[in-house]
Amino acid sequence: MKFKLLTSILFLFLFTISYAQKTTSVILDEAYEQATVENKNVLIVFQASWCSWCKKLDQNINNEKVKDLFESNYVIKHLTVNESKDKKHLETPGGGSFLKKYNGAKAGLPFWLIFDNKRNLLGNSFGSNGKNMGSPSTKKEVEDFKETLKKSSKLTDKELEIIGEIFYIKKK
Repeated sequence: MKFKLLTSILFLFLFTISYAQKTTSVILDEAYEQATVENKNVLIVFQASWCSWCKKLDQNINNEKVKDLFESNYVIKHLTVNESKDKKHLETPGGGSFLKKYNGAKAGLPFWLIFDNKRNLLGNSFGSNGKNMGSPSTKKEVEDFKETLKKSSKLTDKELEIIGEIFYIKKK
């Protein structure tokens, strides 16, 4: 009797955990709906807990000088992928498949995509050299990033310059 009770409790616990996290399709549906209502585009960022460049990208996007610029043009959503074995539970269900669909599975993290509210791809983190710029930091990456933002937002040249100043890491 105790074994059945413990088994039932364990099953219920595992079932709850597996469905507590939103799936990629739910996150995307909500993002596109919000983007339609707010007349914005959708910025999807693929990340992992171990990824220092992912943290840098978020830090830059949330910098007080540019946070409002991003938030007024994009609905920003994060999908967690490529976690280590002990942190697989952090992954967004379906995130890996979505990353693979857009050729990001071998690109490295962070990887990002920009869509309009009708789910059309407007841009991605592949720079003009065909490589993932992730969290742009070099002069060329930042220029490519600004060009992608310009094509997918209402950001002015002056606003794009401010974003560039936040992202560019000057070499000493």
